[in-house]
Amino acid sequence: MLEVKNLSVKVKDSNKIILNNFNLNIGEGEVHVIMGPNGTGKSTLAKSILSHYKFEIVDGEILFNKEKLNNLSTDEVAKRGIFLAMQDPTEIEGVTNSEFLRTALGEVSGNKVNLYQFIKDIEKSYKDVKLSEDMLHRSINKGFSGGEKKKNEILQLKILKPKLIILDEIDSGLDVDSLKVVCENINSYLKENEKTSLLIITHYPRILKYLKPDYVHIMKNGNIKQTGDLSLASFVEKNGYDSINEVDESDANE
Repeated sequence: MLEVKNLSVKVKDSNKIILNNFNLNIGEGEVHVIMGPNGTGKSTLAKSILSHYKFEIVDGEILFNKEKLNNLSTDEVAKRGIFLAMQDPTEIEGVTNSEFLRTALGEVSGNKVNLYQFIKDIEKSYKDVKLSEDMLHRSINKGFSGGEKKKNEILQLKILKPKLIILDEIDSGLDVDSLKVVCENINSYLKENEKTSLLIITHYPRILKYLKPDYVHIMKNGNIKQTGDLSLASFVEKNGYDSINEVDESDANE
């Protein structure tokens, strides 16, 4: 589904390389997690996949279902079925959640939105993520708490129905109850949409208590240093990221 080949990315209008010859393959229906310390390039990867304006691809390719994404705009990438739940969701004054979701759904699907079905789906989704329905008519994320913003991101993916979900530190700032609600909704979505893939970007393994990955990647200095299963995340939690350069994969998976 997603192939990242020899990707090097820098901050635009500078010589600062963030990702250096980065490689990652995510198959249909797979759950991957990338963990690593601050500043290692995790969020840069997510934003590069979505063609963020602050970053420039120096070399390599990003392929989604064998189509090259390098030169596509952010909205064009989103229309292919890729959804990024952001670390710090943006507040948009004057655009309500209902207006945004209805417009976005029409753009992504390419079809006229059935208003009755849309209202039915959105009301159910608000109940699922435990948000008040009055937020439908409020400006996007305006005055929302950190937890409400993250739940609002999950609500959006439930409506837009992406093929690849990228969670960029969705767990940061969430209390235990909110994290559980967020993960329950993601798991429910994946169960209903078995071909959808998930990429989780995080510092901490606590989210993996709820979202079980097929592969765990440890990233440092702009590249993946080690790949394993869930036990690799437990190893890092116990020994820290500095230990990764000191062991081989068989040690980490014990």
